[in-house]
Parts: sequence; C-alpha cells; structure tokens
Amino acid sequence: MSLPRLAFACCCLLAFAAIASLRAQNAPVIYRCTDAGGGVTIQNDIPCPAGSKQEVRRVEALPSTPPPMASSSLTVAEEPAYQPPPLSDFVQVAAPANESIASPERPGLPGARRIADADRLPPPPIFRCETWDNDSYISEDPAPKPRCIRLDTGGVGQACEMKYDICARVGDNAACDGWKRRQREIESTWRHSRGQDRFALQEEFARVTRILTDSTCALPP
Repeated sequence: MSLPRLAFACCCLLAFAAIASLRAQNAPVIYRCTDAGGGVTIQNDIPCPAGSKQEVRRVEALPSTPPPMASSSLTVAEEPAYQPPPLSDFVQVAAPANESIASPERPGLPGARRIADADRLPPPPIFRCETWDNDSYISEDPAPKPRCIRLDTGGVGQACEMKYDICARVGDNAACDGWKRRQREIESTWRHSRGQDRFALQEEFARVTRILTDSTCALPP
C-alpha cells in the first residue's frame, strides 16, 4: 500500500473513532442502584449514592440521519380507472328453469254454450268477506276457515290469535259484479303463482268464467 493511501486510511479510522467516542459521550447512562436493604432504584444520568451497589448501562442513541430520499428518476405507475363494459357486452348466463320471463298467458277460456236467454239461470250465491285488518275479498264460502295471526310475545315463545272473516251475501242485483270480481281475483293470484298451484288456479278461473258465460250474467244489461 502506498503512503498516501495508508495516511488516508488512518485518517478515516481516527474520524470513525472520534464519532463513536462522541456518541458514547452523548448517549444516556442508566444507573441501577441496590441499597443495603436490597431495594433497587433506576436513575438516569445520576450516579448511585454512596454505600449502594451500582451497575452502569450506557444506551446508544438511535441514528438521526434521515432515510435516503427516493430517486427522482423512479416513476409510479398508476392503475387505469375502472371502466364498466358497455351494456351490449352483458349476456344472460343463467335463468330459472322452465320459467318464462314474460307474464303468463291467459288460459284458454271455455266457449259460450248455446243457451236460450229464457233458459239462463242466475249465478250461484256469492259472498263479500271482510278481514280483521279491514281488507275485503269475494268468496263462494260464507264461512271461511279462520287464520292464526302471530302475536308479539317479546321473544318469549310463540303464540297466535285465531281471526275470523265476516262474510255477507251479495245481493242479486250485484251478484254478477261479485262473480266478475271473483274472476279477477283468481286471475291476479295465478299470475303470481308457480308450479301446480298455477294450474289449479287456471282451472278455477275457467270454472268461474263458465258461470259468467252460462248464467244471466252473459245477458246484455
């Protein structure tokens, strides 16, 4: 090694030693003092009193040099903003099996029989029923079965109250209107039903329609 390089290396070692010595002088000193009775106290930069057993610990200070700054040549790639696909790209991947999306078609209605006007009979009796919650409907049964309405028990068990609908016969002059309402109620119900219930309601709709077409309800007013 040449003399200039050796001199430079010695200067670096001396500089490092001076820095280490300066840090050691500035580092806080912790004194652990044990008195004659065995009591232990911890003191910061204050030596233990006379007659105490002293243990010294020097705490190295953390370096205050800030972390290196990121190079200005680095660039952060930003993710492109999300763009939803156009509506034309959406395709239906699943649908209820054997279910039509459009509203169900009205069932085939029975053809009107050739009945003379004089031979037509009035429709059977029909009843207008009022529910416990002030709703109404048309029924062929003057005494529908009661319904069990659930009661609020505050989370303690379950209970219900039997509620009875009150029905009254529709007058003869309004009987045809009552049967027409019955027909509309059945149609509204089967349009929102599924499976076997739909077919049963369609048959009931056809039966009520037959009553309207074969009775005096089919006569002009």
